[in-house]
Amino acid sequence: MNVTLPARPATLQAGGWALPLAGLGLGLLALGLLFRAEVEAAVATWDRSAAYGHCWLVLPIAAWLAWQRRARLVQLRPAPSLVLALPALGAALAWLVAERLGIMEGRQFALVGLAWVLVLAVLGWRIALAMAAPLAYLIFLVPFGEFATPFLQDVTLRMILAGLRLLGIPFYADGLVIEIPAGTFLVAEACAGLRFLIATIAFGALYALVMFRSPGRRLLVLLLAVVVPILANGIRALGIVLLGHHLGSAEAAAADHLIYGWVFFSVVLLLLVLAGLPFRQDASVPVASAPPRQAPARPALALGAAALAVGLGAAGPLAAGRLDAGVPAPQAEAVALAAPEGCEAEGLVLRCAGATASARLLAFAPAANWSAVAAARRLAAGIADDEALTFALREPGVDWQVRQEAGRPMVAVAAWRDGAPAGDGLRARLAQALSALRGGTARPVLLVVELAPDAAARPDPVRLRGLMRALLTAQREGLVPRAATISAGA
Repeated sequence: MNVTLPARPATLQAGGWALPLAGLGLGLLALGLLFRAEVEAAVATWDRSAAYGHCWLVLPIAAWLAWQRRARLVQLRPAPSLVLALPALGAALAWLVAERLGIMEGRQFALVGLAWVLVLAVLGWRIALAMAAPLAYLIFLVPFGEFATPFLQDVTLRMILAGLRLLGIPFYADGLVIEIPAGTFLVAEACAGLRFLIATIAFGALYALVMFRSPGRRLLVLLLAVVVPILANGIRALGIVLLGHHLGSAEAAAADHLIYGWVFFSVVLLLLVLAGLPFRQDASVPVASAPPRQAPARPALALGAAALAVGLGAAGPLAAGRLDAGVPAPQAEAVALAAPEGCEAEGLVLRCAGATASARLLAFAPAANWSAVAAARRLAAGIADDEALTFALREPGVDWQVRQEAGRPMVAVAAWRDGAPAGDGLRARLAQALSALRGGTARPVLLVVELAPDAAARPDPVRLRGLMRALLTAQREGLVPRAATISAGA
């Protein structure tokens, strides 16, 4: 008896996938090695920050989305193209701009863009289009959004204060610190709701891709994934303050506030999912289309396309290396602090009641880019979690950024460039990048002040903040003018 076996799909039988997949794998490996710093920074952030723990799931989710769309590849075969590798030069340029500005997230976005170009060049535009959803989901590998933390903290603070006014509860607000009769609440980074916002956006994108086909409905889901967690976080934070008011203890209300937060946001997320179910479109069957006309398969070209894409992508790091060649490391020195009332100088260290203060100054070369300045700023603040309290202290001639975290020294950092205060925003980064390219004389300067409570003393966070304010105010006539003068190239 003769048995006729079913024919294998055309793509598996004669589509020429072996060399293109090999070229794609080698190209991704080369990009990982070439941009190792970006990969390591992303993985370290996933591991350190609770706001980006979901990033570990992005690759498995993207792989699952690709598997769900495997039927789209039945009539397709790889169509490598050298021309489609040319956009890698644009991604390399974007990486170089981000590197000169010291924006790690921008460098990581550029790396994801290079991966997209690699897929496009090696497999062809038809396959890239068929896999557009899983490729787009790779954007969540980048731990972005931290820049929005101050804005989210401000929104949360305003919602809490509005609720307290509406309910007639007496309060006193000093920056991100709220005092009510039941105790003191801090609107720390964790209270900003960034972890909930980013996780909701990632889930919302997955929900939109799986449950809906209409671009309008998908965009609406993403919009709700941004707006709802911001508002919900303000309500959550207000609820914790109200709980402290009724319990008569701020500490008792805030003891398990993160657990309360995750439970609250799980309920919010469930309600969003249930609200979208009546409008789901995942059961609709796409209209079948005729097989596209394709050029003859040239699988061997895939290796050349992969090599070209990686080679063009390498132009960014090569150019950065040339620009940084010969730039000296920053000059670091311990400096003496002016002593406020209640503190006494002991060499370069100040002894205050129950705490010790010290400072160091870092002067960068005029040709340094802001990547080095940003890295030094992060290193000075230490690897802290998002339970820390961050706030700004602005005085004439200086903008201090202060970070306070339990169990670590309190750190204040200020930057100058060309004789003027320089924040960590885009303006200062761009000015330094252009000055370095033109051979200017202005140099970035960082001043770092640390206030460490004595080991034997029980730290009082409120007292330490007051002491830090007094300490920074006392530097108006000493360290602040000196740092500004050095930054002007004098």
